[in-house]
Amino acid sequence: MDELSLLQRIVVWVLPVIFAITVHEVAHGWVAKRYGDNTASLLGRLTLNPIKHIDIVGTIILPGILLLTGTGFIFGWAKPVPVDIRNFKNPRQDMAIVALAGPVANLLMATAWALLARIGVVVNVESVSMPLIYMGIAGISINLALALLNLLPIPPLDGSRILSGILPNRLAWQYNQLERYGFIILLVLLYTKILNVILEYPMYIAQNLFMSIAGL
Repeated sequence: MDELSLLQRIVVWVLPVIFAITVHEVAHGWVAKRYGDNTASLLGRLTLNPIKHIDIVGTIILPGILLLTGTGFIFGWAKPVPVDIRNFKNPRQDMAIVALAGPVANLLMATAWALLARIGVVVNVESVSMPLIYMGIAGISINLALALLNLLPIPPLDGSRILSGILPNRLAWQYNQLERYGFIILLVLLYTKILNVILEYPMYIAQNLFMSIAGL
């Protein structure tokens, strides 16, 4: 996408970023409701209206900075959908499934964007094809980045909830104490580019797979 102007890149990325972050959170709330917790539904958070989910820093400022600076891959977050584990029959195990729903939703969206790009390839009319292909590539990239990032076992990322649901009770409790330092750990990993190193190879493999689906 280096050939695109700054304005074109913003136009290409804005919808994929907003939808990736929004659907990720709605997936958590939807699965939580299936397992007995209506908190998100009662608070009006089971909606695809992005305004209900936008976090100024995570949805707008950070993705914007990453896009403008070209620093690694683009990712972000929305306001977390509230989940009350007291409403679950098996709190830790059910919470692990709720956590897994977010990355799974991103993988499904990456597939949808790949198919959209594929349509652009098949149509082969530049005025139609190029917007579909560029936006499809952006959708694949942001959704894979969110899925892989959230699977890291660093509290409060989804991967930590999944791991906590697997660990024995005592180990899970000790592990969850790391959450107070989680954001600092993520900032350090991002600033030192260690996060890029961790995710570079999985992103490479996943992108190749989804680009092949897109016919690119």
